[in-house]
Amino acid sequence: MRTTKHHSYILNSQEAWEFFCLLSSIVPSQTSYTIYKGWWIWVKRWLALGVIMLMSIVVVAYETNASDRNFFLPDPLGGIKIVIDAGHGGQDGGASKGEVIEKDITLAIAQHVEKQLKKKGATVVMTRTTDGDVIDEHASSEKFGTLRERKKQDIFLRKDIVAKEQPDMFITIHANAIPETKWRGAQVFYHKDGHADGEILAKSIQQSIRTNLQNTDREALSIKQIYLLKKAEVPAALVETGFISNDEERALLTDKKYQEKMANAIVEGIENYMLEKIE
Repeated sequence: MRTTKHHSYILNSQEAWEFFCLLSSIVPSQTSYTIYKGWWIWVKRWLALGVIMLMSIVVVAYETNASDRNFFLPDPLGGIKIVIDAGHGGQDGGASKGEVIEKDITLAIAQHVEKQLKKKGATVVMTRTTDGDVIDEHASSEKFGTLRERKKQDIFLRKDIVAKEQPDMFITIHANAIPETKWRGAQVFYHKDGHADGEILAKSIQQSIRTNLQNTDREALSIKQIYLLKKAEVPAALVETGFISNDEERALLTDKKYQEKMANAIVEGIENYMLEKIE
């Protein structure tokens, strides 16, 4: 069998000109050839510059935070304002077991939530950012005769912050504790007399916790006793991140990696809620 060899051949600038002239039935003159040669060099330079620029853009895009798949996409929570409330604080430590105190857990998780929400473009308002209560941070000159009165006014101040900021939603983060040690599992609550979308928000966060952490079968429930959920004029949810009274869950709630996982689940629930609102 006869085989035919195929040869690839690249024209140089002079050959390209001569070939062009042949096709056009034009006899090249020295002047026109000089003009053409200059044009050919100019084109090659700009082509080389274009290739360099394109490669530079690709490298910059890769080297920047391109590991984030949303790098070239709009911020999923851009334009959304959220108030995040780390439960308790200061003299009001909340639930506790030994050296583990609720206020420390709620603040740690809330700070992770804040960080992740900001990465997604949200504007985040924290009711507290330190170990102290909200009064320490926003009304430090106020004095109270009893701890009970201070706690009461602290709750009122949190409500006032939500009213002042007029956010798109309000999330308050807590940890649970009861005498019986067998109970465990994160659970999200909403107030039946609060904003109508509070239920949707709570269920979205609960589903995200169930899916991502895979350690609870609890469902979001309505609750009557939570003043902040009732008074907030925006969709509001209370996230009980787990039971300090359960030995296994207490160990998880004090683990930094688990705190971050819990925060990520809360944020994903918020994002899913917003997507559902858009649809």
